[in-house]
Amino acid sequence: MSEEGWEQKYVKEAFDTNWVVPLGPNVDAFESDLESFLGEGKRVAALSSGTAAVHLSLVALDVKPGDEVICQSFTFAASCNPIVYQGATPVFVDSEPDTWNMDPNLLEEAIKDRLSRTGRLPKAIVLVCLYGMPPKYEEILPIAQRYGIPVVEDAAEAFGSKYKGRRCGTFGQFGVLSFNGNKMITTSGGGALVCPDEETKRRVLFYATQAREPFPYYQHEKIGYNYRLSNVCAGIGRGQMHVAEEHIRHHQRLASLYSRLFSELGGVEVHLNPTDGFDSNYWLNTILLDTSFRCKIEDVRQALERVGVESRPLWKPLHLQPVFETAPRFLNGVSEALFGRGLCLPSGPCVSEEDVRYIVDIFKSVL
Repeated sequence: MSEEGWEQKYVKEAFDTNWVVPLGPNVDAFESDLESFLGEGKRVAALSSGTAAVHLSLVALDVKPGDEVICQSFTFAASCNPIVYQGATPVFVDSEPDTWNMDPNLLEEAIKDRLSRTGRLPKAIVLVCLYGMPPKYEEILPIAQRYGIPVVEDAAEAFGSKYKGRRCGTFGQFGVLSFNGNKMITTSGGGALVCPDEETKRRVLFYATQAREPFPYYQHEKIGYNYRLSNVCAGIGRGQMHVAEEHIRHHQRLASLYSRLFSELGGVEVHLNPTDGFDSNYWLNTILLDTSFRCKIEDVRQALERVGVESRPLWKPLHLQPVFETAPRFLNGVSEALFGRGLCLPSGPCVSEEDVRYIVDIFKSVL
């Protein structure tokens, strides 16, 4: 059956059985599919978005006003905004140049500094798998464990990525997945929180469904949220799971082709796995332009735009965002340098190898 066939089958079942609310057989089956895909005995709560998953992880970790939460600076704002939802303060940590993810040395520096200044440890660490690339788990997780700080692993961009054979999203106390329309698989909009056990999942789903207490009438003793995934959207997700591995392989093939073609051109570096242990899904294929060129990365982006090819700058680091201008930060200049030289190139399942060759030819004409 085709990709669309599976999706239509499960969505039709939702309508035929009148299960169109934020619960039902598709939700249960999608969560089960995700648990099998991830392994490691993890439990999965399907939610309305990846942002909701980050938020509920912080709720579950009892992050409160006055707390501090360490967050990778080089990422999308959704990794950090839920910290502010909880009334806590983000503490930004810059990247290292191999994976572009959180720098382990700066992480420990940040922990020591905040402890000495506030007398308290940060309540959590939000660690991101940027553009699908796994972070340096073997250096970062021992630091978190040494200080007893739980890790929320934001793998929203890393569905299917692995580190030494283990899926991203299963390394932290919580893992975050996203099924937004531009992700590796989609439910049109949606996400999931990867939980360590069934009891934690049950508690997360309590908050995700307005924190309604088990009474015959509506009783609420805690503040809850409307964060559950609908049965219709979950049906799309079930269909997408049939093609998830092929989507991942397609992105990886494009990365290999981009790398080969750009190596022939020279001056353009494709961001690839730094060592054999890393296995990125290459959700977005990203490049860095050599500083020796007279043209800038924005010149290339505009040249692509003129011929109808959409590309985007790398994430603007959060410590540069006006809304976070007063937040503590621990910097080494890596993310700012990457932001100034980098570009995200077309990478989705509808991008063909012919498209990749066309894009690289545009680079040749510009450079």
